[in-house]
Amino acid sequence: MFGLIVSGRLVQTDFQRLTETQFVITIPDADNINHLVVFLTGTSPFPEGFGGSVYFRWPEPDFATPPVWQLLGNLTNNKPSSIYKITGLKKNPGSYGPSIFGANQGEIHHHAQIGISIEPLSLISNQSPSAVTEPSSTTTFLEFAERTLQNLFNYVASFAVTQSQMTPNPSESYIPMSALRNWYTNFTRKLELNPQFWRS
Repeated sequence: MFGLIVSGRLVQTDFQRLTETQFVITIPDADNINHLVVFLTGTSPFPEGFGGSVYFRWPEPDFATPPVWQLLGNLTNNKPSSIYKITGLKKNPGSYGPSIFGANQGEIHHHAQIGISIEPLSLISNQSPSAVTEPSSTTTFLEFAERTLQNLFNYVASFAVTQSQMTPNPSESYIPMSALRNWYTNFTRKLELNPQFWRS
């Protein structure tokens, strides 16, 4: 019923059923994960009037501490997928209380877990995700960046002249349109591969 996508990895659908309404999945080697996508696979919808609260658990530094599940958000039949930024969770553990999914779900360091709890929509609508788990705006950012690039390219291209039309001006610099076109193509390709590449 549920699926998980971590960038650069195969889709995971092997959620384990803990109870009639609770499911968990392990994310191996989660240290370098910044975003993940949780979604309904489409094989079966939620029962009428129900949805799923999505939780994240990062391993606690010592085995004596019970695992802490943090609310990421929710899935419903009308919102069957969400992208979550989990970078802040790994640095800021524990704001949602102990273990709604049991006290011991395999204590393996560096393996995180996603838990989904099927609950009434009335309950889900009153929940507030942790501030550090707001859904990622990667899609919005990508669209903004692409439109900005297109606008810049169109603006500069409107001033294009041929070599025969150029008037010599010692104080003016000229850039070949091919250089701008190549930059635009490369920048767009990098954005599509990794919308955060500009941070490095």
